[in-house]
Amino acid sequence: MPQSIPASTSTAEAAGAEAARLKSARLRAVLRPWLTVKAVSAIVVLTVFVAFALFAPFLVPFDPNRQNLLMALTPPQFFDGPHFLGTDHVGRDILSRIIYGARISLLIAVAVVVFSGIIGIVLGLISGYFGGWVDFAIQKLLEVFWAFPPLLLAITIVAFFGQGLAVLIVALAIQRWIPYCRVARANTLSLKEHEFVMAARSLGAGHTRIVARHIAPNLMQSALIIGTFAMATAILAEAALSFLGLGVPPNIPTWGAMLSDARSYISTSWWMSLFPGLCIFLTVLAINLLGDALRDNLDPRLRRSGKA
Repeated sequence: MPQSIPASTSTAEAAGAEAARLKSARLRAVLRPWLTVKAVSAIVVLTVFVAFALFAPFLVPFDPNRQNLLMALTPPQFFDGPHFLGTDHVGRDILSRIIYGARISLLIAVAVVVFSGIIGIVLGLISGYFGGWVDFAIQKLLEVFWAFPPLLLAITIVAFFGQGLAVLIVALAIQRWIPYCRVARANTLSLKEHEFVMAARSLGAGHTRIVARHIAPNLMQSALIIGTFAMATAILAEAALSFLGLGVPPNIPTWGAMLSDARSYISTSWWMSLFPGLCIFLTVLAINLLGDALRDNLDPRLRRSGKA
């Protein structure tokens, strides 16, 4: 006689299938807004450059600082020789220097965003939450820093303290905390009057707990969007300082320094300026596209209006 399948087993299988279907539907709903052309293309480009930065020692065909005057100004050989993108004026491999340059550009961009973001959000929270003379003092400090042109202030700091990676990060972050501070202050002024903050205050929560548990988490979306766009400007500023000879020390390859080396050879050795310039362009474009996608998906006003 054929054995009958217990009803409890069939019910459990149906419940499991329904749970899997709901889980798959939720996953599709989460991923669907990110499956746009600008988001996918930005993620692909940034993934390539992040891979360059993380695995540079294993990807480079040559030491980026190794000089070979016999091979100086060799045009791109692509797959017909050892120097895929050619060499510079002292025979250093362009591809190796580009791969190592991704390390410095991305490291500086991330460090500047994190450093300036922490300072700006903390100052904005304090300014908006406490108000009064504290708010007045922080806003006056903001206006003082805002009065200086960003690049000129960075040049002054690097020229005074000397070249170095830490000095360059501080020089680029010294004014980039201002957008975080302004947005954090404006959001804090609104959030501290909401019912959930008043309820926490009435239950005896202290200032630190209210700020850390109820206000700060609501600032992260705005800070993430600002930070994404700030990474692009930090990469451009680092390239500009390196182009002027005020970036990191000369023994560290950067895209901006490569452009500076190519100035005297731009009419005869086009590859020296084309490839590092193209890397800067693609990285900044990808970061801006990613920031635009983040804004579309995280800004509730855009979601409600149907523009995202």
